[in-house]
Amino acid sequence: MFEVVIGLEVHVQLNTDTKLFCSCPTSFNDRPNVNTCPTCLALPGALPVLNKSVLEKSVMLGTAIGATVNRTSFFDRKSYFYPDSPSAYQITQLYTPVVEHGKLEIDFEDGSKKTIRINRAHIEADAGKNIHEGAVSKVDLNRAGTPLLEIVSEPDMRSAEEAVLYVKKLHSIVRYLDISNANMQEGSFRVDVNVSIRPKGDEKLYTRVEIKNINSFRFIQKAIEIEVERQIEAWEDGVYDEEIYQETRLFDQNKQETRSMRGKEEAADYRYFPEPDLLKAVIDDEMFETYSQIPELPDEKKERLVSEYGMREYDAAVITAELETAHFFEAMLAEGINAKNAVTWLTVELQGRLKGGMTITSSPVDAKTLGTLVKRIEDKTISGKAAKEVLDYLMENESDVDGAIDKLGLKQMNDTGALEKIIDEIIAANADKVEEYRGGKDKLFGFFVGQTMKASKGTANPQTVNEMLKAKLG
Repeated sequence: MFEVVIGLEVHVQLNTDTKLFCSCPTSFNDRPNVNTCPTCLALPGALPVLNKSVLEKSVMLGTAIGATVNRTSFFDRKSYFYPDSPSAYQITQLYTPVVEHGKLEIDFEDGSKKTIRINRAHIEADAGKNIHEGAVSKVDLNRAGTPLLEIVSEPDMRSAEEAVLYVKKLHSIVRYLDISNANMQEGSFRVDVNVSIRPKGDEKLYTRVEIKNINSFRFIQKAIEIEVERQIEAWEDGVYDEEIYQETRLFDQNKQETRSMRGKEEAADYRYFPEPDLLKAVIDDEMFETYSQIPELPDEKKERLVSEYGMREYDAAVITAELETAHFFEAMLAEGINAKNAVTWLTVELQGRLKGGMTITSSPVDAKTLGTLVKRIEDKTISGKAAKEVLDYLMENESDVDGAIDKLGLKQMNDTGALEKIIDEIIAANADKVEEYRGGKDKLFGFFVGQTMKASKGTANPQTVNEMLKAKLG
């Protein structure tokens, strides 16, 4: 039996207006190579100037993960050459990063928790982007110099499930802090996975393999599972030392395999040395006090929802996992509805209808509208069944809730006088069944309910129907 050892490096692209060391914009999807200048093109004589907001966002992250925020940190030069790095080096923080010794708690479905240690979060400049078109390769340097926080965990994860839970929690925290849009498809939240195996009970760390730039939660899980299987097979076949060596691999989702990319360098290969063109980065008292006052985080919001509204922990965790869902839910509650009903209609009814890439933010039914729909159930204007028809209509048509109810003719009959007349007519027309019911055939009660609902064209309040029938039938 083997134990899996996993450590993650997460590259978070910060949502600053300008790049890390120059005033070029960081906007995504512009024409190639328009957001460049002598500094991010590394032209002779151009010098870097640190973007202050990067330090501010670093303080926020450090506070959120309970880490030490180094009030003085330093930059280092990491030497390597790839076509998307015009300077032939990267400015990063090796020896004294801005954030150290944090932690993050992950939650399992059974309610148990596990703490993952975070070694560091350091500031570094992103590279550009290589674009391969057939036999031609191009370089877009718009992204070169974009500010990153690289968040490095300790090798504390023991399964693909734990790794995904860690990444999801970190992604959620970054979004709640609003320090990055964390869009994985656009590359502003990229994950490098370090994987190794060892016999169970062995404390030694064996050869780790890095899988580079994975951009979805599903791919993280799959890449780890496939790589672990490859390493176990090599161990069991007696070729572990020949086939498993320190290298960087890519995950090919089409072929469902990890593929060798290049040998993994050691720290000495990068020839790190202190960055000569930058002064130390200092976080003064004012900056620290201001930016350590962070907004409510997912775990805190979850605990508040449980204590304020008596929600189940699981429901509160689902609601708070994504910032947009939490905001939507709280906007629904602002309509004065019951929290339990709000959970059901958001997580089951609405999200069950979001198809074809539609998200909570692009939903045609907004939070106020859904909250109003739930309110109409609670004030007995419509039944729960009718509300589902109204929601289906609202997903396809522009209308307010009350307009849709009227158009569909689903307003619930709460006029007890009119309802009593219907029930009396049904009882009079079915005297034989009334006698059978009173003689002990209880199942016939459903017949009378069905006839009443049919006569009222489904608009009678089911609860009122039940109460009145019980009184009439005895």
